[in-house]
Amino acid sequence: MRRDRPWISALVPLALLFVPSSGLVVTARAQDLASKVEEFLEARVQQDRFSGSILVARDGKVLVRRGYGMASLEHGVPNSPETKFRLGSITKQFTAMAVMILQEQGKIDVHEKIKKYMPDSPAAWDEITVRHLLTHTSGIPSFTGFADYPSMMRRHMALESLVGSFKDKALEFQPGDRFAYSNSGYVLLGFLIEKVSGKPYATVLQESIFDPLGMKETGYDNPIPVLKHRASGYAARGPFRVNASFIDMTIPHAAGALYSTVDDLYLWDQALLTETLLPKAAREAMFTPDKKDYGYGWSIAKKYGRRTVAHGGGINGFVTHILRFPDDEVCVIVLSNVEGTRVDAMAQDLAAIALGEKPMKPGERKEAKPSRKETSLLKEKS
Repeated sequence: MRRDRPWISALVPLALLFVPSSGLVVTARAQDLASKVEEFLEARVQQDRFSGSILVARDGKVLVRRGYGMASLEHGVPNSPETKFRLGSITKQFTAMAVMILQEQGKIDVHEKIKKYMPDSPAAWDEITVRHLLTHTSGIPSFTGFADYPSMMRRHMALESLVGSFKDKALEFQPGDRFAYSNSGYVLLGFLIEKVSGKPYATVLQESIFDPLGMKETGYDNPIPVLKHRASGYAARGPFRVNASFIDMTIPHAAGALYSTVDDLYLWDQALLTETLLPKAAREAMFTPDKKDYGYGWSIAKKYGRRTVAHGGGINGFVTHILRFPDDEVCVIVLSNVEGTRVDAMAQDLAAIALGEKPMKPGERKEAKPSRKETSLLKEKS
């Protein structure tokens, strides 16, 4: 049995005498920011009935990590930092990282045409490169926009069958001409990952990303195994919450099938500041915007005169957002288990506080709430 050691706490005030004054200033600033974040969250949570988990960090220090609302309304289980949420399209940044790691290993080249890795691909795809898939500039239509998708999402499908659902569709434009968000493109990246590695997509991510980073609470969401701290997903119906519509998790695949926690996503954020997974040049390629300010699995923009990299996600019952200011080492992660929640707005306001800026007041934002179609049919954007 672990025993408390009161002599350690007795030494803390003495130890503080030897801490440089700059260290005390940093600690005081972190405490002040944490208080402001907490105050903002209490008001916002009461106003919007937010359900989910949040982490806010700056300069390598976690300011706030908390759960709000219920992970399971049926069983009265509250959300916590340990709660696992389906990520939706935040999955795409992990898919992109897996591709870049395989490129470092010499197994794939993002500038090569996908025909090299898929000799039997249709003629319409002849000019499509791996990079086109990464940047949503391939012209391949997103299968989540097909008329039969509401019934399709309930079916268990092998990856080849899933790719087959859009393989013979006409391109929406010539590869590289413009940007059009495509879940098909990222499912196809998952297919290529399996082709060139000889391993299942989930195994590649586990071995090349999750295990090296110690992300023990992250994985491909297979609903069959019992998963501790798994949140249930809900939709709002006026003042009521109802269970989200069903989706078979073979459908989102490399475009949106992962689950994680705020703590694991913060490990991910911190790794992206280092060369743990990729050398600097390769990481910079991921964060270099193409059309529509989109890199490889990330949206690149500027806010308050600072560079941001971010992405949102939405899948039946869940909406998610990760917002990073890498040059300021600010990271905000908001995961919710209620469709339609404005997690992007909440992340922006929390980032503003962490940066010493003013968050927007309720009613100041002009953006419309995302529709149920946008969130439950995996048609989310960053």
